[in-house]
Amino acid sequence: MPWAIYVLGFAIFAQGTSEFMLAGLLPAMADELGVSVPTAGLLISAYALGMVAGAPVLAMATLRLARRTALLAFLAVFALAHVAGALTPSYEVLFATRLVGAFASAGFFGVAVVAAVDLVPADARGRAVSIVIGGITVSTVLGVPGGTFLGQYLGWRAAFWTVAVLSTVALVGVGTALAGARRASVGNVPGVREELRSLASPGLWIAYGTSALSFSSMMATFSYLGAMLTDTTRLPEGWVPGVLALFGVGSLIGIVIGGRVADAYPFRTLTIGMTGVVLASAGIALGASNAVAVIVLVPLLGGFGLATNPAVSVRVYATLGEVRTLAGATVTSMFNVGNTIAPWLGGLVIGAGFGYRFAAWVGAGMALAALGTVALGAWVAPRSPGRVAAVAVTPEVCVRQ
Repeated sequence: MPWAIYVLGFAIFAQGTSEFMLAGLLPAMADELGVSVPTAGLLISAYALGMVAGAPVLAMATLRLARRTALLAFLAVFALAHVAGALTPSYEVLFATRLVGAFASAGFFGVAVVAAVDLVPADARGRAVSIVIGGITVSTVLGVPGGTFLGQYLGWRAAFWTVAVLSTVALVGVGTALAGARRASVGNVPGVREELRSLASPGLWIAYGTSALSFSSMMATFSYLGAMLTDTTRLPEGWVPGVLALFGVGSLIGIVIGGRVADAYPFRTLTIGMTGVVLASAGIALGASNAVAVIVLVPLLGGFGLATNPAVSVRVYATLGEVRTLAGATVTSMFNVGNTIAPWLGGLVIGAGFGYRFAAWVGAGMALAALGTVALGAWVAPRSPGRVAAVAVTPEVCVRQ
């Protein structure tokens, strides 16, 4: 496997750390910036909103641009956004830097996957993409608790500085690793009209609905988990990074298991995963004051939630034909539509005085809605057995629907 694949995965790790680290930093950030914790939680929504807009827009804008150039530009903007975020005393400016950084991250993610596919033979593409995307999972295992640890002992700004440094290292690595990579041919790239036409499938939008609700149902709870652990569960602050690390370990196990079974059983994987999220979220809501219950349920929440991720990709790509750049990039947007809504809804119930445990009830409700879209997708999907439909994660790897 070319080392450039691992460099791209490292860059995704740095960006994933930024996306998720705020879950353990919200109380300190709210206190210093002079806002409520639910208002600080909107910084998570801001990042998701930037990802929503950035993925499809930049996927189309960079169709005919050299991938190395695009990746370096995205990383530079991302690093600078975090330098600005670390320096500003203003909540409003910090909110803007989250939008800009996420926009650049969305563009990087889309181009990095295409670059990974182009760097390896056809029979290694699935593995290459799994390594690149695996940076997100590693960020939940190492980056999130690490960011929380830095925030507790050096201040939340130290976490932003760390992401900026990691992104700069990734920029140098990407620039070096891809220096000799050939530029992919763009002569047969579909036009904007063909890309827009690929969005017409009703089954695709049902799959998008599952995308929006599945991962975000878990994030509704995770976004306020750090605050709940200290406020409601009454755990010492020093325990929070460890509990968040358990969430990451569960997520890693979930995405490994989900990746192994999703190709053959996408609907079953989604159904089991979302049912698990409903039960784990409800258990956290009911047992939020019991430390043992929460510590047991948090890794289960991550495991069931991340197990659905590969299955969502299978369902989306199973509806696509040869024109799939825009439709594929929109998956990232749909994930983050849900990630925008989830912290907002959680913040609403917390701000209304219901307490942090009620964010988990929001997650359970979103997971129930996701189960509805899964059932609808199973009803709409073609029933012909053995039909080769499309791709899980990459268009070149055929899977059975």
